Amino acid sequence: MGKKLDRPIVITGGGRRIGLALAHHFLAQHHDVIVSYRTRYPAIDVLEETGAICIQADFCTDEGILAFADAVKARTDRIRALLHNASAWQSEGNGLSPAKVLHEMMQIHVHAPYLLNFALEGLLRGQGHAAADIIHFTDYVVERGSEKHIAYAASKAALDNLTRSFARKLAPEVKVNAIAPSLILFNENDDPEYRQRALNKSLMKIAPGEKEIIDLLDYLLTSCFVTGRSFAVDGGRQLR
Repeated sequence: MGKKLDRPIVITGGGRRIGLALAHHFLAQHHDVIVSYRTRYPAIDVLEETGAICIQADFCTDEGILAFADAVKARTDRIRALLHNASAWQSEGNGLSPAKVLHEMMQIHVHAPYLLNFALEGLLRGQGHAAADIIHFTDYVVERGSEKHIAYAASKAALDNLTRSFARKLAPEVKVNAIAPSLILFNENDDPEYRQRALNKSLMKIAPGEKEIIDLLDYLLTSCFVTGRSFAVDGGRQLR
């Protein structure tokens, strides 16, 4: 396996969008980085060329989750941060049974963070006061629910609650916080009409891009005091 990594930052779902941007950000800061990915996009090749360790992982089963944890433990003895970014956006009424939709959403948004936090706890502890971090990526819908993505919203709400429970369990060695974004960036194929409707839902009326998340994450990793909190990044959407 080669030389052990030095306190890497572990990012689940690092092959696209925010996870990919975070991986490049931390690599630019000369951190060791481990990312999980389910599908091998060309961006994974670029990450590997830049120095990231990229591990294919299927979080659809508990066995796949724990296999990823074992792969991480084989590469390092200590983790600087564990960022739970892997996500899926499944809606009701798409041909799947409600039971199937709920199972899929709970698997990726609850089972994966829960099992990984326990499996990698030993690599997070033992580094000193507030020396390691766990970040759960939740969602704006935690506060208000969603009539079209009921299971998704419920699973993200469960993840939000895990933030407080793990913060209590792991303090003061490990800080545990959540980031709850709304619209951060569009997909390339989003049409202009959809984009405008989405922008109108917030007070700030922009899609700010990944930098908003990166700046907040840098603050949380630097803090020696903030834990057990959820940070909304939603442009004032709750006030519309």
